[in-house]
Amino acid sequence: MSTKWDDKFWQKELLESGKFNDKFSKNLLEDGPKNFMQGIYLGYMYSRWREIRELDKDDPVENIGRMQSSFKDFEKKIK
Repeated sequence: MSTKWDDKFWQKELLESGKFNDKFSKNLLEDGPKNFMQGIYLGYMYSRWREIRELDKDDPVENIGRMQSSFKDFEKKIK
């Protein structure tokens, strides 16, 4: 289920929740990022909001089983 969230919705919800209640985070959520590092931190807050709302459950899980073989294993299979 893919839901289109309004950009300000998640920011408003985080402000009301008090999860990021310090002055820096509050200003960032209200005014937006002013530089690259603030943008990175805003992205972190967005990902935390997704975890809190449990929206990450539907994200695809990485298939780590395919990445476990090595080149030596490959050579053994072809001989």
